[in-house]
Amino acid sequence: MLGIGAVPSVVLALVVLAMPESPRWLVMQGRLGEARKVLDKTSDSKEEALLRLADIKEAAGIPESCNDDVVQVSKQKRGGEGVWREMFVNPTPAVRHILIAGLGIHFFQQASGIDAVVLYSPTIFKKAGITSDTDQLLATVAVGFVKTLFILVATFTLDRFGRRPLLLSSFGGMIFSLTTLAVSLTIIDHSHTKLMWAVGLSIATVLSYVAAFSIGAGPITWVYSSEIFPLKLRAQGCAMAVVVSRVTSGVITMTFLSLSKAITIGGAFFLFGGIALVGWLFFFTMLPETQGKTLEEMEGSFGKFWRKSDAKGTNGNDNNGQIQLETNGRT
Repeated sequence: MLGIGAVPSVVLALVVLAMPESPRWLVMQGRLGEARKVLDKTSDSKEEALLRLADIKEAAGIPESCNDDVVQVSKQKRGGEGVWREMFVNPTPAVRHILIAGLGIHFFQQASGIDAVVLYSPTIFKKAGITSDTDQLLATVAVGFVKTLFILVATFTLDRFGRRPLLLSSFGGMIFSLTTLAVSLTIIDHSHTKLMWAVGLSIATVLSYVAAFSIGAGPITWVYSSEIFPLKLRAQGCAMAVVVSRVTSGVITMTFLSLSKAITIGGAFFLFGGIALVGWLFFFTMLPETQGKTLEEMEGSFGKFWRKSDAKGTNGNDNNGQIQLETNGRT
């Protein structure tokens, strides 16, 4: 049974061998000819491919008139030099905002307790009053089914509704589900008789929490963080976001049982609900909409807290002008 898990990994490894390099990475290495071929395959038209190539060349500091297949690009432009300094020591307001958003979205995705719910669902259902191993297994299978179903729903709605509305709606549903689950588990914990309504409510809220997570917080976190980092900082920025995600996931997974013993399982979910509420406020204030924007346009949406990404200055200035006025203290 354990060996079956290796089959998808082998298939994925074989498929990766056939994948082309990212056109942005190719341009950063000066391999314009190869980047042009990749864009021709992945764009809807030749005109779109040329426009995308021009944007990437501009971001990489390569003249638009340069059409050689291979050009010389300095190490600094390739993104291997000065990246950490630009991200953490001397970041611009936009880069600082992007870094906070990219790391924060991964932290709150995991800190809101998804791994505790998915990995320890048999324990949760047992605490809720389901004593039969068969019933616990069926309820756990239902969790996996709901998670998969709503990830498919997110796949078809992500570009229709946008990242920000789905993410805020997702966390709103998670807050409601976690709070209701915490209340029902607390009632069961203090009851001397089995309350079927509380048991049913616990199961329903676990499933609704997983559904709310899967339709927004689950997939959008990875999509959003991959969209926002500037070309030069993208590899290191995404890597840092993954580190935050995995470390937070590990902490939640390893401490859930101890936490539930210390403050009761209901108290643990009250805590996760509180973290999710803070996450909702963080997303509302810190994350602008990114739908429909290219990687090269993304930086202009950041650096402005408490403002919409498409805000204009009072004198008709665009976002960059607004940032400059704010920086100079003249707004």
